[in-house]
Amino acid sequence: MRFFRLVTALAIAAAGARAQLPDGDGKAETQKLCAQCHELERSISLHQDRTGWQATVDKMAGFGMKASEKDMQAAVEYLVKNYPAEDIPRINVNKARAIELESGLSLPRSQAALIIQYRTRNGDFHSIDDLKKVPGVDTAKIETHKDRLVFK
Repeated sequence: MRFFRLVTALAIAAAGARAQLPDGDGKAETQKLCAQCHELERSISLHQDRTGWQATVDKMAGFGMKASEKDMQAAVEYLVKNYPAEDIPRINVNKARAIELESGLSLPRSQAALIIQYRTRNGDFHSIDDLKKVPGVDTAKIETHKDRLVFK
């Protein structure tokens, strides 16, 4: 029994250590909001610009995250400061996984899945016009991020 408690305590400590956030304004709000649905590592794994973090927080609110507007803005500010976008990575739409399409193009998960399904059935995309042919995908968001798209 003592061994089980020790292993459990070590596992909990290891999980906490992996998700250590830098101190700063908005840290508590970020922890509280993100932990409602998933592990903290998932929340901070993507480095995004302000627009990306705001879209992520808005999407989570749409999924039912409980938070005040003040807490959501504190979390966005914290994330922008501590997990900023590195050089905005290009998105190879012919190789990207759903999570990369979702976060990179600010698309809902369902629309990212539609792109992958279409690509699997019809082959590689050769231009933004090909990508805009995917039924059910918000072409305005694709257009907004067109400078990041790669088709090779």
